[in-house]
Amino acid sequence: MPQAPATAQRHVLLTGGSSGIGLEATRQLLKTGHRLTVLCRDGATGDRLCTELGAEIATPVCDLADLGSVDACTSELLSQGTPIDTLVLNAGLQYSGAKEPRWSAQGFELTIAVNHLAHQALLQRLLVLLEQGRAPRLVVTASEVHDPTSGGGKVGRPAGVGTLVGLRQGAGAAMLDGSAFDAEKAYKDSKLCNLLMAREAVRRLQAAGSAVRVLAWSPGLVIPRSEGGFFRYSRVHNPAGQALFALVARDLLQLTESPKRAGALLAGLATTTPEHLEPFEYWSNRVLGPGRRRFKRSEPSAEARSDALAQELWELSAQHASRAVADRGDTPAAPR
Repeated sequence: MPQAPATAQRHVLLTGGSSGIGLEATRQLLKTGHRLTVLCRDGATGDRLCTELGAEIATPVCDLADLGSVDACTSELLSQGTPIDTLVLNAGLQYSGAKEPRWSAQGFELTIAVNHLAHQALLQRLLVLLEQGRAPRLVVTASEVHDPTSGGGKVGRPAGVGTLVGLRQGAGAAMLDGSAFDAEKAYKDSKLCNLLMAREAVRRLQAAGSAVRVLAWSPGLVIPRSEGGFFRYSRVHNPAGQALFALVARDLLQLTESPKRAGALLAGLATTTPEHLEPFEYWSNRVLGPGRRRFKRSEPSAEARSDALAQELWELSAQHASRAVADRGDTPAAPR
C-alpha cells in the first residue's frame, strides 16, 4: 500500500497477534502508540505475549478452534462496549503433510474452523463495535494460494470449494467440496473463504450504509525461523519436508518475505490512511525476483469474485455459528 501518514491512535483488535506476522505487527503497533486488544487461545499465551513485549495489553481468551469460546469472548467484549477502530482477522494455521484431518470442538476440519468459521463469527458479533469506531476498517489476511493461477496455487490440488457440500454437511466433513482430505488444499480453500467472506461483508455493509472499509491482503510466502506460529503443526507432521522447503524457498531462492516486513505491511494496513480507500481492496505482496517483492493492489481469483458463492458461504457459516451458540444454551446475536 502506498505510504501515507498514520492516523491518530487507533484501537486495533487482532487475532494471531502472539506469533509470526501478527506478533511483528503487534510490536510495531505498540511502538507507534496504538491501543491493542490481542485475542489469545488461552491465558498462558496472553501472559507470555505481555512478558515478551514488556507491555500490559488486553489479551482476552478466544480459542478459534471452538465456536463456543468465540461466542464467550465476543459476549464479554460486547458487554464492555469499547469501540474498535480496526478489526484484524489474521490468525491462521496449516498442518501440511498430515494424512488425516484434525477437528475443532464442534467437529469441523480444523483449518476451516480456525481460518474461516471462527473469523466470520468474530466479525458478525463484533461488527456493532467496529461500526462505532473512527474511520472503521476490517483487515483480513488471505493468501495468493487461493488463486489456482498463482505460483503457490499451482502446486498440488488447486483451491476450490465446489458447491460447499461439505459445509452443508457440517461436522465430520473433511473438505468443503466433499472430496478426500488434503491438508494443503484445505489451507488454500480456507484462504479462498477469507476473500469470499470479505467481499460478502462489503456487500452487506454497503447495503446497510455502513462506513466500514474492508482490506484483504496476501503477505506472500512467510517462513519464520522460530518453531512456533503458523507452521507449528506442519513441523510436527512433516519436519523434514518443511525444513527442505524452507531451505530452498527462503534461503536459496529468496522467494519468501520476512515476518518483520510482513508485520510492517499488516500494521500499515491497520492504521495508515490512504488518500482514497475503496469499500473493498485486495493487496498482494508479489514476487518480482530473488529478494524482490512488490506490494500492490490486485484482483482476487475468479472463484473469489463469485457473489453467489460468497453469499452462500456467509449464510451457511452463520448457521453453524448460531447452532454452536445454541448448544451452549445462549441466544445468538442475529446475523447480518
